[in-house]
Amino acid sequence: MITKSNFTFLKALAKNNDRDWFMANKKTYEAEHDSVISFADELLALMNKHDNIENESGKKSVMRIYRDVRFSKDKSPYKSHWGIHFKRATKQLRGGYYLHIEPGNTFVGGGFWGPEPGDLKLMREGISADEKSFRKILNSKSFKDHFGKNGVHGEALKSVPKGFSNDDPAADLIKLKQFLITEQFSDAEALSADFTKKVNDSFKAMRPFLDFMSYALTHDSNGIPLY
Repeated sequence: MITKSNFTFLKALAKNNDRDWFMANKKTYEAEHDSVISFADELLALMNKHDNIENESGKKSVMRIYRDVRFSKDKSPYKSHWGIHFKRATKQLRGGYYLHIEPGNTFVGGGFWGPEPGDLKLMREGISADEKSFRKILNSKSFKDHFGKNGVHGEALKSVPKGFSNDDPAADLIKLKQFLITEQFSDAEALSADFTKKVNDSFKAMRPFLDFMSYALTHDSNGIPLY
Protein backbone atom coordinates (compact mmCIF):
# COMPACT_ATOMS: atom_id res chain seq x y z
CA MET A 1 0.00 0.00 0.00
CA ILE A 2 0.83 3.65 -0.32
CA THR A 3 0.60 4.80 3.29
CA LYS A 4 -0.27 8.01 5.11
CA SER A 5 3.34 8.20 6.31
CA ASN A 6 4.43 8.19 2.68
CA PHE A 7 2.23 11.19 1.94
CA THR A 8 3.39 12.88 5.15
CA PHE A 9 6.99 12.55 4.00
CA LEU A 10 6.23 13.95 0.53
CA LYS A 11 4.37 16.94 2.00
CA ALA A 12 7.27 17.66 4.35
CA LEU A 13 9.76 17.35 1.50
CA ALA A 14 7.75 19.80 -0.63
CA LYS A 15 8.01 22.37 2.19
CA ASN A 16 11.69 21.66 2.97
CA ASN A 17 13.23 20.95 -0.41
CA ASP A 18 16.90 21.34 0.46
CA ARG A 19 19.84 19.05 1.07
CA ASP A 20 20.23 19.76 4.78
CA TRP A 21 16.63 18.75 5.58
CA PHE A 22 16.81 15.73 3.28
CA MET A 23 20.03 14.43 4.86
CA ALA A 24 18.59 14.93 8.35
CA ASN A 25 15.58 12.84 7.30
CA LYS A 26 17.45 10.30 5.17
CA LYS A 27 16.31 7.30 7.24
CA THR A 28 12.67 8.32 6.81
CA TYR A 29 13.22 8.70 3.08
CA GLU A 30 14.81 5.24 2.86
CA ALA A 31 11.92 3.61 4.74
CA GLU A 32 9.30 5.28 2.53
CA HIS A 33 11.32 4.51 -0.60
CA ASP A 34 11.45 0.83 0.36
CA SER A 35 7.68 0.89 0.84
CA VAL A 36 7.16 2.30 -2.66
CA ILE A 37 9.49 -0.36 -4.09
CA SER A 38 7.37 -3.07 -2.45
CA PHE A 39 4.26 -1.48 -3.97
CA ALA A 40 5.96 -1.43 -7.39
CA ASP A 41 6.97 -5.09 -7.04
CA GLU A 42 3.35 -6.07 -6.38
CA LEU A 43 2.11 -3.94 -9.29
CA LEU A 44 4.74 -5.38 -11.62
CA ALA A 45 3.61 -8.92 -10.81
CA LEU A 46 0.01 -8.01 -11.67
CA MET A 47 1.00 -6.28 -14.90
CA ASN A 48 2.99 -9.23 -16.18
CA LYS A 49 -0.23 -11.24 -16.13
CA HIS A 50 -1.63 -9.14 -18.98
CA ASP A 51 1.43 -7.60 -20.67
CA ASN A 52 5.13 -8.23 -21.19
CA ILE A 53 7.06 -5.75 -19.04
CA GLU A 54 10.78 -5.21 -19.49
CA ASN A 55 11.46 -4.07 -15.90
CA GLU A 56 13.19 -6.72 -13.82
CA SER A 57 12.00 -5.45 -10.45
CA GLY A 58 10.05 -2.80 -8.62
CA LYS A 59 13.34 -1.24 -7.55
CA LYS A 60 14.31 -0.60 -11.16
CA SER A 61 10.83 0.77 -11.87
CA VAL A 62 10.87 3.48 -9.19
CA MET A 63 12.44 6.63 -10.61
CA ARG A 64 15.11 8.64 -8.81
CA ILE A 65 13.89 11.29 -6.39
CA TYR A 66 16.85 13.50 -7.27
CA ARG A 67 16.04 16.19 -9.83
CA ASP A 68 18.25 17.10 -12.79
CA VAL A 69 18.50 20.86 -12.29
CA ARG A 70 21.13 21.61 -14.95
CA PHE A 71 18.69 23.12 -17.43
CA SER A 72 15.88 24.12 -15.07
CA LYS A 73 15.08 27.46 -13.48
CA ASP A 74 13.74 25.52 -10.50
CA LYS A 75 16.83 24.46 -8.56
CA SER A 76 14.97 22.38 -5.96
CA PRO A 77 17.17 19.29 -5.60
CA TYR A 78 14.39 16.73 -4.98
CA LYS A 79 11.09 15.71 -6.52
CA SER A 80 8.13 15.96 -4.18
CA HIS A 81 6.48 12.90 -5.71
CA TRP A 82 7.22 9.27 -6.50
CA GLY A 83 7.43 8.28 -10.14
CA ILE A 84 7.10 4.66 -11.24
CA HIS A 85 7.70 3.71 -14.87
CA PHE A 86 7.17 0.39 -16.63
CA LYS A 87 8.49 -0.24 -20.14
CA ARG A 88 6.98 -2.83 -22.46
CA ALA A 89 9.42 -5.49 -23.63
CA THR A 90 10.69 -6.11 -27.18
CA LYS A 91 10.61 -3.86 -30.25
CA GLN A 92 7.14 -5.13 -31.09
CA LEU A 93 5.53 -3.75 -27.92
CA ARG A 94 5.76 0.04 -27.82
CA GLY A 95 4.71 2.60 -25.26
CA GLY A 96 5.00 2.55 -21.51
CA TYR A 97 3.09 2.94 -18.27
CA TYR A 98 3.68 5.66 -15.68
CA LEU A 99 2.36 6.17 -12.14
CA HIS A 100 2.76 9.53 -10.40
CA ILE A 101 2.19 9.49 -6.64
CA GLU A 102 1.80 12.89 -4.99
CA PRO A 103 -0.62 14.30 -2.41
CA GLY A 104 -3.39 16.00 -4.37
CA ASN A 105 -2.01 14.91 -7.74
CA THR A 106 -1.84 11.13 -8.13
CA PHE A 107 -2.41 9.83 -11.64
CA VAL A 108 -1.49 7.16 -14.15
CA GLY A 109 -0.32 7.98 -17.64
CA GLY A 110 0.62 6.17 -20.79
CA GLY A 111 1.22 6.67 -24.47
CA PHE A 112 3.81 8.63 -26.42
CA TRP A 113 5.17 11.88 -24.98
CA GLY A 114 7.76 12.92 -27.56
CA PRO A 115 7.76 10.55 -30.54
CA GLU A 116 10.51 10.94 -33.12
CA PRO A 117 9.37 12.36 -36.49
CA GLY A 118 9.56 8.96 -38.18
CA ASP A 119 7.53 7.26 -35.45
CA LEU A 120 5.00 10.10 -35.38
CA LYS A 121 4.47 9.72 -39.13
CA LEU A 122 3.91 5.96 -38.75
CA MET A 123 1.38 6.50 -35.95
CA ARG A 124 -0.53 9.07 -37.97
CA GLU A 125 -0.53 6.81 -41.01
CA GLY A 126 -1.77 3.90 -38.92
CA ILE A 127 -4.62 5.95 -37.50
CA SER A 128 -5.56 7.31 -40.93
CA ALA A 129 -5.52 3.83 -42.49
CA ASP A 130 -7.72 2.27 -39.81
CA GLU A 131 -9.55 5.18 -38.22
CA LYS A 132 -12.65 3.14 -37.40
CA SER A 133 -10.71 0.55 -35.39
CA PHE A 134 -8.89 3.26 -33.49
CA ARG A 135 -12.12 5.11 -32.70
CA LYS A 136 -13.63 1.81 -31.53
CA ILE A 137 -10.83 1.52 -28.96
CA LEU A 138 -11.30 5.11 -27.79
CA ASN A 139 -15.07 4.68 -27.54
CA SER A 140 -15.00 1.32 -25.77
CA LYS A 141 -16.56 1.16 -22.30
CA SER A 142 -13.28 0.14 -20.67
CA PHE A 143 -11.37 3.07 -22.20
CA LYS A 144 -14.08 5.61 -21.42
CA ASP A 145 -14.53 4.38 -17.85
CA HIS A 146 -10.87 5.13 -17.17
CA PHE A 147 -9.85 7.88 -19.60
CA GLY A 148 -13.09 9.23 -21.01
CA LYS A 149 -12.81 12.73 -19.56
CA ASN A 150 -9.56 13.53 -21.38
CA GLY A 151 -9.44 10.73 -23.95
CA VAL A 152 -6.32 10.84 -26.09
CA HIS A 153 -4.74 14.26 -25.72
CA GLY A 154 -1.50 16.19 -26.13
CA GLU A 155 0.00 19.10 -28.03
CA ALA A 156 -1.47 19.46 -31.51
CA LEU A 157 -0.89 21.25 -34.79
CA LYS A 158 -3.36 23.91 -35.91
CA SER A 159 -3.75 22.26 -39.29
CA VAL A 160 -3.43 18.78 -40.76
CA PRO A 161 0.26 17.92 -41.37
CA LYS A 162 1.73 17.62 -44.85
CA GLY A 163 0.88 14.36 -46.56
CA PHE A 164 -2.62 14.10 -45.08
CA SER A 165 -5.95 15.39 -46.34
CA ASN A 166 -8.06 18.00 -44.58
CA ASP A 167 -11.01 15.72 -45.28
CA ASP A 168 -9.46 12.75 -43.49
CA PRO A 169 -12.00 11.37 -40.95
CA ALA A 170 -9.12 11.13 -38.47
CA ALA A 171 -7.96 14.73 -39.01
CA ASP A 172 -8.44 15.67 -35.34
CA LEU A 173 -6.22 12.78 -34.24
CA ILE A 174 -3.64 13.23 -36.99
CA LYS A 175 -3.02 16.80 -35.81
CA LEU A 176 -1.74 15.51 -32.46
CA LYS A 177 2.02 15.67 -31.83
CA GLN A 178 1.63 13.61 -28.65
CA PHE A 179 -0.69 10.72 -27.84
CA LEU A 180 -1.29 10.71 -24.09
CA ILE A 181 -3.88 9.08 -21.86
CA THR A 182 -4.27 9.77 -18.13
CA GLU A 183 -6.48 8.89 -15.20
CA GLN A 184 -6.52 10.87 -11.95
CA PHE A 185 -6.94 9.39 -8.47
CA SER A 186 -7.98 11.06 -5.22
CA ASP A 187 -5.79 10.87 -2.13
CA ALA A 188 -8.34 8.50 -0.58
CA GLU A 189 -8.04 6.17 -3.56
CA ALA A 190 -4.23 6.34 -3.50
CA LEU A 191 -4.22 5.37 0.17
CA SER A 192 -6.81 2.61 -0.18
CA ALA A 193 -6.02 -1.07 0.27
CA ASP A 194 -6.99 -1.85 -3.33
CA PHE A 195 -5.00 0.93 -4.99
CA THR A 196 -2.64 -1.59 -6.60
CA LYS A 197 -5.63 -3.21 -8.30
CA LYS A 198 -7.04 0.18 -9.37
CA VAL A 199 -3.75 1.13 -11.03
CA ASN A 200 -3.39 -2.26 -12.67
CA ASP A 201 -6.94 -2.03 -14.03
CA SER A 202 -6.13 1.38 -15.49
CA PHE A 203 -2.96 0.08 -17.13
CA LYS A 204 -4.86 -2.93 -18.44
CA ALA A 205 -7.39 -0.58 -20.05
CA MET A 206 -4.51 1.13 -21.91
CA ARG A 207 -3.44 -2.10 -23.58
CA PRO A 208 -5.63 -1.96 -26.75
CA PHE A 209 -4.48 1.62 -27.40
CA LEU A 210 -0.82 0.68 -26.96
CA ASP A 211 -1.23 -2.44 -29.11
CA PHE A 212 -2.77 -0.41 -31.95
CA MET A 213 0.14 2.02 -31.86
CA SER A 214 2.64 -0.82 -31.58
CA TYR A 215 1.27 -2.37 -34.76
CA ALA A 216 1.44 0.99 -36.56
CA LEU A 217 5.05 1.46 -35.46
CA THR A 218 6.22 -2.00 -36.47
CA HIS A 219 4.46 -2.54 -39.83
CA ASP A 220 4.56 -0.70 -43.14
CA SER A 221 1.50 0.56 -45.02
CA ASN A 222 1.05 -2.91 -46.55
CA GLY A 223 1.02 -4.63 -43.16
CA ILE A 224 4.50 -6.10 -43.60
CA PRO A 225 6.54 -6.25 -40.35
CA LEU A 226 9.42 -3.80 -40.19
CA TYR A 227 11.31 -5.97 -37.69
